[in-house]
Amino acid sequence: MTDDTLRTVTVARTRTGHFTATNARGGTLAFGNGAGAGGDGDGTEFTPVELLLAALGGCTAVDVDVATARHAEPTGFTVTVSGHKVTDDLGNRLTDLDVTFRVAFPDGPEGDRARAILPRAVKASHDRLCTVGRTVETGTPVTARIDPPEEAATPDTTG
Repeated sequence: MTDDTLRTVTVARTRTGHFTATNARGGTLAFGNGAGAGGDGDGTEFTPVELLLAALGGCTAVDVDVATARHAEPTGFTVTVSGHKVTDDLGNRLTDLDVTFRVAFPDGPEGDRARAILPRAVKASHDRLCTVGRTVETGTPVTARIDPPEEAATPDTTG
């Protein structure tokens, strides 16, 4: 693999149950466990599961928007992504993931072309373009490891 293919996000703890993700371009996104400051569940930050659903919907939405907006600017464009969180012998996971598009285009020839392309664009995104969806569907191993904290690392004193 090359540096051109590497994608990196750094997640830093801000307080108990709350984190900030930072991308290589300096963008940030706060998220957490969904609990309010007192752990009462009224927090508005996205949870990691919601971020996964947003990533899935966002990835395919970008693909579809690029393909259809060449022909007509949509008058409405929403993507709803849902799934059921289950716990079973495989552990915690989501099942029955569903990505539903609701897209409208203006009347006229440009809108007609965009409407005609929409089903192909959704299929192409699902079948080959959306990196997030393809990764989830094909199943990619995840490696979890621990690096020693910088302050605990010992310098190499051998010469």
